[in-house]
Formats: sequence, C-alpha cells, structure tokens
Amino acid sequence: MFANRRSRFALAACLGLTLLGASAASAAAPRKKAAPAKKEKKVSSKPRDYSKTLAVLKTSQGDVTVRFFHDKAPGHVKNFVDLAAAGFYDGTLFHRVIPDFMVQGGDPNTKDPGKSALYGMGGNTDKAGKPLNVKAEFNEISHKRGILSMARASDPDSGSSQFFIVVKDSPFLDRQYTVFGEVVKGMDVVDRIVTESNADTTDPRSGGKPRAYQKILKVELTEQDPGKQEGCDRRYS
Repeated sequence: MFANRRSRFALAACLGLTLLGASAASAAAPRKKAAPAKKEKKVSSKPRDYSKTLAVLKTSQGDVTVRFFHDKAPGHVKNFVDLAAAGFYDGTLFHRVIPDFMVQGGDPNTKDPGKSALYGMGGNTDKAGKPLNVKAEFNEISHKRGILSMARASDPDSGSSQFFIVVKDSPFLDRQYTVFGEVVKGMDVVDRIVTESNADTTDPRSGGKPRAYQKILKVELTEQDPGKQEGCDRRYS
C-alpha cells in the first residue's frame, strides 16, 4: 500500500449431569449429595474504553506494547482494536520492511503462503468482500520513531487494516497518514524485526520485501492502569 521509497513513498504513497442408579441395591444404599451445580462464568457487558486500551503485539521477535491516541484518531483506534479483538491480526506477517524508515504489517493475505504475490494488497472486508475503510484523521502528531500510523492507497480515506511503525523520524509523512498510536515498550523488538527480516531494498519494485518474514503471533488487548502511567517516557535510542 506504500509506494516505493524512490518516490518518497508517493502515497506521502482477540458446561454436569448426575446419573442416579435404578437398581434396588442402589436404591437401598444411602444417596450421596449431589455436587453443587457450577456457576456459569458471567461475560462482562462493560463496554470497551478505547481511550485506556493497550495492545501487545506478540511477535516472533518478542512483545511490542502500543498505546493509542484515541482523542486524535478515534475511528482508527476503534478499527485497529476491534480487528485485534476479533483475531484479525493473529498470524499475519510484516510484509514490508525498510531499514531506517518503517515496518509494515496487517495484511490478511499474509496468512496464506499461497497468496505471496498479493502481499501488501489486502485489507478488511465485509462478508461480501467489499472493502471496509476508515476515513482519514490527520492530526498534528509527527511521525517520530515509535509512531504507529495507518497505511493507505492514494485515496486519503482508503485506510483499512494495514499499519506501519516508524523506526526513524519521518516528518515528510506528517498530515498525509493518520497517526493513531505509539510504541511504549519494545522498540528493541521492532529493531530486531527490521534486522531479522533482511529485506531486499536493492530493487525499488520489491518495496522492501523481507527475505525472512517476521510474524505477529497474536495481539492481546489490555486496559491501562492510570496509576502506572505506562509509556510516558519514550527514550528511544
């Protein structure tokens, strides 16, 4: 979904049943008290607080924790969190990796090795296969190292499921792509994803295709503890 780097990425490019004996012998025997029925576990109906939600991307290189800018891009945050809660990102690959720039993932096509020619072209769709997109929410947050932003095609409102994490300050992307979160823990893991991907950047047409794909095993969602203030210190080397 990104264009190649040579054009500065022109698109800038988550029950017993007790049987009672019927024989006379068993009838004469003292009956044991039936075990108390197990209580069904209640499913919480509490609505999700997107403003406090954190996502942990459990990758093949380790965990990456992300917090979201719900006040800046509520539509994008809800989109990502809802997809993560449904398991959409589990098993997907980082299909585009460019050292000193970014790592990109979120394409459902990457779950199927047979669709390798389509990596980078997939997104979220409805049951009929119609694309489900998110309207742009450009904001003032700059694309600094550790920022989570939404990939898109030429249409500003074409964001869907693909995202990228910036590994080097890239202000030329500002107000052209929607920033909706930041890495608060695990940038060393993102750096390892870049290194271990061993991406081919010699041919602009390859778009940073990894020689060794790195995977998102699972995305776990949790709620931030206000007392811990996790992620307030972003001292990335």
